[in-house]
Amino acid sequence: MKGVVLAGGTGSRLYPLTKITNKHLLPIFDKPMIYYPIQTLVEAGITDLLIVTGGRNSGDFLRLLANGKQFGLKHINYTYQEGEGGIAEALGLAEHFVDGDKVCVILGDNIIEGSIRSAVEDFRRQEKGAKILLKEVHDAERFGVAEIAGDSIVGIEEKPKSPKSNLAVTGIYMYDGSVFDKTRTLKPSARGELEITDVNNAYIGEGSMSFNYLEGWWTDAGTFDSLLRAANLVRDTHPKHGRSPVLAEVEGE
Repeated sequence: MKGVVLAGGTGSRLYPLTKITNKHLLPIFDKPMIYYPIQTLVEAGITDLLIVTGGRNSGDFLRLLANGKQFGLKHINYTYQEGEGGIAEALGLAEHFVDGDKVCVILGDNIIEGSIRSAVEDFRRQEKGAKILLKEVHDAERFGVAEIAGDSIVGIEEKPKSPKSNLAVTGIYMYDGSVFDKTRTLKPSARGELEITDVNNAYIGEGSMSFNYLEGWWTDAGTFDSLLRAANLVRDTHPKHGRSPVLAEVEGE
């Protein structure tokens, strides 16, 4: 299975932090943001990776990541997205790389506590179709929201004013090779973007979408609040990476 990390866009919600760098290169506690989705894929056993980037600072990804030696990789592939055409458009740039295989796609600003290894292994055994990971949230109106009937997803609604559930679709998607046929049929949404929710609903319409629940915490890091939240979650989850003894002494601990 191939892995694709989507790290394009302008990061306008994090301006001026993103005036001189790509959002996905900003720090989350002790590591650059892009490290976390890469580690998620590698830990799940996916080592053939493509980074989709964009903007004026895309060359910095190569300087930072090189061939991925720090992740135990021998090679990382890169491609460039012009402008902000949406997640589905960015995914479409990976068609040559995926080359008919199954693919696990992760948004570059999504950070999780746990592992997706079991979900990936389930999808390896799934004959065709797609798999998404769901997480219960208190503010479902901010996300794509899944409607569940029994053991099936019957639909996903993007940022609904009145969510039909509290199950958010996380930024981790697994697809078979037909995903690119689906992206080619999409029309831009009101935001002028090709929406990944439309891709997922196409699989649901075929009856070939499965899902797992994501264990542990999950957050994006696309706003000032969520950037801070992500850093705090990482710090609190890994106490060995906590504050230095000097800082603790200064604060009277």
